[in-house]
Amino acid sequence: MTQAEKTTTRAVNLRLREDVRGLIDRAAAAQSKTRSEFMVDAARRAAEDAVLDQTLVRVDQATWTHFQALLDRPPASEGFNRLMAARKPWAR
Repeated sequence: MTQAEKTTTRAVNLRLREDVRGLIDRAAAAQSKTRSEFMVDAARRAAEDAVLDQTLVRVDQATWTHFQALLDRPPASEGFNRLMAARKPWAR
């Protein structure tokens, strides 16, 4: 890839509701960025997260069997039991 190819930019046009645009502008200003800088950074982070969520991890059969056994084992510890017994703020 040449230097010119690395620095070439292309326009992306988006249609936004006014309230969404205002929110983006406020967030960009809070980070001392332009709207474009803020949107590109946010889109890049979201794209990286989406790609990383699709990462394939290969393991040998013994490791896979061990992993499945851990998942199938019910949790049992003092900390887990205390967590499950704690009062739930949403269940009043």
